[in-house]
Amino acid sequence: MKLFRKDIEPRCAYCTKGSQISDTEVACVKRGIVPAEHHCFGFRYDPLKRVPPRPVSLDSDALKQEDFAL
Repeated sequence: MKLFRKDIEPRCAYCTKGSQISDTEVACVKRGIVPAEHHCFGFRYDPLKRVPPRPVSLDSDALKQEDFAL
């Protein structure tokens, strides 16, 4: 599993030049206050700002004993 993918969609929410001020707004050094989904040509990815999606939980009720047999 790769922790830092190369195909991250650029967003100001996880740019090195932005600081999150609310859930929907980011204070950017270059553009001022912008929506969190916004991005510009000055985008630089900061992996520590990105919150990955939660892993899917296992639905153990749907599993049967035959699923574990070889």
